[in-house]
Amino acid sequence: MTTETFDQGENLERFNHNLNRIEELSQRLVSVMTHRKPLDTSLQGPDQDLYAKAMTGYMQAWMQNPAKVLEHQISYWGETVKHFVEAQQALAAGNLKAPEDPGPKDKRFANPLWDQHPYFNFIKQQYLINSRAIEQAVADIDDMDPKEKRRLSYFARQIVDMMAPTNFLSTNPDALEKAIETEGESLVKGLENLISDLEANNGELVVKLADEDAFKIGENIATAEGEVVYRNRMMEIIQYTPTTEKVKETPIVLFPPWINKFYILDLREKNSFIRWVVDQGYTLFVVSWVNPDHDYRDVGLDTYIEEGFLTAIEEVKSITNQKRINAIGYCIAGTTLSLTLALMKKRKDTSIKSATFFTTLTDFSDQGEFTPFLQDDFIDGIEEEVEKTGVLRSFIMARTFSFLRSNDLIYRPAIQSYMMGETPPAFDLLYWNGDGSNLPARMAVQYLRRLCQDNAFANGEGIELMGETLSIDDVSVPLISIACETDHIAAWKDCFGGVSLMGSKDRTFILSESGHIAGIVNPPSKNKYGHYINDDFDGTADEWKEKAVYHEGSWWPVWESWMAKRSGKWITARQPGDSEHPSLGAAPGTYVMTKSRKVDA
Repeated sequence: MTTETFDQGENLERFNHNLNRIEELSQRLVSVMTHRKPLDTSLQGPDQDLYAKAMTGYMQAWMQNPAKVLEHQISYWGETVKHFVEAQQALAAGNLKAPEDPGPKDKRFANPLWDQHPYFNFIKQQYLINSRAIEQAVADIDDMDPKEKRRLSYFARQIVDMMAPTNFLSTNPDALEKAIETEGESLVKGLENLISDLEANNGELVVKLADEDAFKIGENIATAEGEVVYRNRMMEIIQYTPTTEKVKETPIVLFPPWINKFYILDLREKNSFIRWVVDQGYTLFVVSWVNPDHDYRDVGLDTYIEEGFLTAIEEVKSITNQKRINAIGYCIAGTTLSLTLALMKKRKDTSIKSATFFTTLTDFSDQGEFTPFLQDDFIDGIEEEVEKTGVLRSFIMARTFSFLRSNDLIYRPAIQSYMMGETPPAFDLLYWNGDGSNLPARMAVQYLRRLCQDNAFANGEGIELMGETLSIDDVSVPLISIACETDHIAAWKDCFGGVSLMGSKDRTFILSESGHIAGIVNPPSKNKYGHYINDDFDGTADEWKEKAVYHEGSWWPVWESWMAKRSGKWITARQPGDSEHPSLGAAPGTYVMTKSRKVDA
């Protein structure tokens, strides 16, 4: 027996061994799927009504302008047949090369075989032809409500992305090459990864984006020094240890979103907004929200305001012996901060000297990319879900956000983990992204129905909360709002629209480059993303940007300069807590440690 024959036999034996392991793992897969508790079908996609309307619209277009529809169909048929004929002719001529024009660049098709190998190139080209045909078919529907058409476009895009050849083993050259190189080991590891993710989420597929073993909260992320100085059922308040001898007299309280954990603002020492603010000489308090379970089902926006925002404001005032403080709200916490400010205006409470909003929506008249998820069929499903579980489980929200960038946040990680058998990367941002929190049932429905769907806070009607009717023009404190240019969650034009409706005479709007996270977590030391500033609120968002002045680098120093003018004199630095607020433990506290996977349907 030659060495080559022996090696081939050994490789075949390893391959068969790995295939047997796949069979064993399949039994675990069957087990987890047998015990799966599926979500309500309304949370899996649109009801059939949407597709019925789309078909009706398409048929109407056929009746009214048959030439246009026929042109579309013939173009698709022509491209497909021509593509097939060219491939056949190349093969008949013995030319086993792809055509010279391999098509548009797409990072999904980075493997050279997509351009060089006739099989893979044919599949890629036909996929692109199909994708264009579907998108054009949707675009050609004229007689359809704009909101419904936006939904249809979204779900059509999801179908197109889902059907990409890279998502299937038999048409993914990277995965096939890896399987051969590893004698099938990559497929075994991939199946193990798949089963582990399913088992961790009661049979629901939630792709793990980061290596969870690489991070430990309080040890290599969320490490800024401070103490928990207050705790109730809704939150812990962390006061951070000063790093300067003098601090500004007026303290800052920062309210992060309770959809995710606060440590996005303290991931690493070099990009920690929390550390940077403290280093500039401010007494900083940060709220760490509880991760609710079914016992919190009756908690609403009023509870977050009363036991969260208003309580935190009073405790910070007490600890610092100040009558007025500055507040920051990020995302949904910024929305709720605006509600709180409107309530305080009604109550003639002047405790807030200024407000900062990070990527905050207050005017939901344009639902933007969330249009597909803010219609009755989807929210009806949410109501049924939370009625059963008491909370809107974090993975449902995470999946919803991920589908806005499905190729980056669903399919590519799934390919790497399940087909390639790779361990998720040790990436702190993705670790945080996967560490979500549940939402209480009542609060989730209030937010989706009254704020998002009805737009009650901004449409002049007002939203009833805590015995008052709150309107956006009741927000009258000096404010600064930071939005992000490519934000998929809080579109900057909508953020601008909300600020424009507020009653504040002292308003500043900053538009940062990049998205919902990178545009905010943008330290000056990186000099990465710039920002736009314009104090003129007359006109549309587009007009604002046309007149805005672009500045290189982070907006943080601009914000700090704005804040310094509203923070009083310099005083001796304060240590965390006081006699009535002893330390309840070191930062980052205990609430931040609670994971969301314990809540079952």
